[in-house]
Amino acid sequence: MGRSTAGGTDRVLVISGSVGAGHDGAADELISRLRGFGVRAERRDYLDAVPWFARPVLRQGYSASVGYAPQVFDWVFTNLEHDGWLQKLTRGLCFVARRRVRRWAHGYPVVVSTYPLASQTLGQLRAAGVLDALTVTFLTDPAVHRMWVHPAVDQHLTVTEATSRMGRLVYRTPMRPVGGLVSARFRERLSPERRRVLRDELGLCADRPVALMVTGSLGMGDVPGAVREVAATGAQVLLLCGRNARLAEELANEPGVVALGWRNDVHELMAIADVLVHNAGGLSVTEALTAGLPTVTYRPIPGHGTANAAVLAEAGLAPWPKTPEELTEVVRNHASLRTDPSAVIRDQDAAEAVLGLLADPDPAGGSARRTA
Repeated sequence: MGRSTAGGTDRVLVISGSVGAGHDGAADELISRLRGFGVRAERRDYLDAVPWFARPVLRQGYSASVGYAPQVFDWVFTNLEHDGWLQKLTRGLCFVARRRVRRWAHGYPVVVSTYPLASQTLGQLRAAGVLDALTVTFLTDPAVHRMWVHPAVDQHLTVTEATSRMGRLVYRTPMRPVGGLVSARFRERLSPERRRVLRDELGLCADRPVALMVTGSLGMGDVPGAVREVAATGAQVLLLCGRNARLAEELANEPGVVALGWRNDVHELMAIADVLVHNAGGLSVTEALTAGLPTVTYRPIPGHGTANAAVLAEAGLAPWPKTPEELTEVVRNHASLRTDPSAVIRDQDAAEAVLGLLADPDPAGGSARRTA
């Protein structure tokens, strides 16, 4: 990260949400970068701030609805965009979390959220004038949703210009693209020898392309059907099932498929793959774009999955084939063509944007409002 540019007393609180792994992953990377600059950065889980009975609803309810009642999840996602009882109930939950979040934030000049409900609570506290800290939202999704946006939050940061543009045009909220919060390991290139060894270890042959399929940390969506259709393109499927052991077991003997559980070497898997196929967007897509790995959306999960797919396709970052025939054409045309990572690697990243707030803590006239 270079030499430290922050003072020894600078502190930043990052609030994430333990729903899936993407929010925590971005938070941890931001903290790592800030610590590299000499900033004391800590993380809190927003679910610890809500009443105990709401935690399983937010955590298990997400995976259960996507997996077993996708129409319900899509309904929730859509209705949270609009005024109504569901949005009022959600904002009420965020209100209840205010006391604990305010206590967490005491003594921190800057608080960053990587989880939409945490952003709502921070915005409520700022709007009420009871939180002195500057507040920042880092949007982990390509598509902006109403729950990501609060007018009293001082800055909204995005991964790509496409997301920033959506925030400005649809939500009338200034947003600044600062690139992805993923490890620098995803920029590395493997040696030919390491590539060969890793492919051999995984049982992948050298004369066929490899499609790395990601399904989030929970292995969600219609994965078996999508896997078979990706395999039908002629690619070898390297499937990441996350923590879904049942899914890995179900597809362990599928022809042309290598099903894996949770891995800590995803950067190396992306380095040996020829194309990434995803169904949700978020952190895995940012990692692939950082690695220059061609990315394709297929059979996205409802709600934010389809919303993300539309934004990525419109921006030219990931095509969205709708049929097996279109999928075959896209995979064959995109495999092995490394892409330009400039959409997610920018001159000033999120950590440097936060450093700017520590150096210039004036939200009215300083850098906290220079978001466009």
